[in-house]
Amino acid sequence: MTMGKLIVFEGIDGSGKSTQFKRICDRFEAAGVSFRRLAFPQYQEMSSALIKMYLAGEFGADPADVNPYAASSFFAVDRYASFVKDWGGYYSGGGLILTDRYTTSNALHQGSKLPERKRPAFFKWLYDFEFNKMGMPKPDTVLYLDIPVETAAARIQNRQARTGTDSDIHERDIEYLKCCASSGLQAANYYGWKKIACIRDGQERAAQDVHAEIYELLISEVPYDK
Repeated sequence: MTMGKLIVFEGIDGSGKSTQFKRICDRFEAAGVSFRRLAFPQYQEMSSALIKMYLAGEFGADPADVNPYAASSFFAVDRYASFVKDWGGYYSGGGLILTDRYTTSNALHQGSKLPERKRPAFFKWLYDFEFNKMGMPKPDTVLYLDIPVETAAARIQNRQARTGTDSDIHERDIEYLKCCASSGLQAANYYGWKKIACIRDGQERAAQDVHAEIYELLISEVPYDK
């Protein structure tokens, strides 16, 4: 059986990963690339019930109220349900999958609850739990958008003002966001993710500039004539 290819866009809240994910997907579609686009969590599905309860603060108003292993299982179940019901067959048949968030998000958000010295053990458990024990596919490429916390926080505030949305328990805690950034960089180094700098020479990079770098990294990954 020929397995497919899985490419993941990752980064802390406010990093612009969803914007960059959409840009790449739109460009691939325009170029005639055959692929499936996904985004996690799958809030429209019943499998996300525990995630929504967790993010709404029903298990505690502070993210640390739920230990990282328990919280990770909420998100893992949602991904597993999606894989089995939706895209597993396509992937197993050699299909290309692009996704906004994946198991990698637990490395950021849940790993942030642990001291730096304990994160490697959690990172090891996380990949083993989903990719070996649960049988989920492991990413071929993870693109990590690296951004300073202050810039990300300002983006989150601007987005909420623009859309009229409220923060979840992750977004409303700046110290938590700082811990996520620390855990994210540690995870990127631990797993060997490709890091994309969102700041260059002290200046925030234009979205198109970041997109161009990502595109150049990915064109060798996709099955079409460039």
